[in-house]
Amino acid sequence: MSRAFVKEDDGDRPETLPELPVSTLPNLVTARGLDLIEARVAELEAALAAETDEIRQARLKRDLRYWRARKATARHVAPDPADPAVQFGSVVTYLDDEGATRTVAIVGEDEADPATGTISYAAPVARALTGARPGDAVTVTLRGRPVELEVVEVRNR
Repeated sequence: MSRAFVKEDDGDRPETLPELPVSTLPNLVTARGLDLIEARVAELEAALAAETDEIRQARLKRDLRYWRARKATARHVAPDPADPAVQFGSVVTYLDDEGATRTVAIVGEDEADPATGTISYAAPVARALTGARPGDAVTVTLRGRPVELEVVEVRNR
């Protein structure tokens, strides 16, 4: 078949974007995490309504599908303040085997930002800490070596 009869892409169509990967884990969220998801959906809806460029619209629509799915599957979980153990939503202070103290909040996957002290409940450190109480030591493998963490304080509010 001659190439003369094949329609070539003129670049005017929106690109086909792959869907954003959605975790297979339960979509547990804190109250703050749910607020962040709802704010992201509203932000994307407003941006889409104002956007005229088809390519940028395609990206916004794809992102909006992701965040709407996350909102639809969100399961708000609050820590039990009567339980002194580390759980989803806890703020935990621990001491590592090098003597460094660190405080983290255990949150949902979309809310996690280790640089600001929030870690996903699916992260190795969070999994190791879950169920521990102040004074307990847990071991987690980090960067290929076992690291002992001692729980100093647990806040469940």
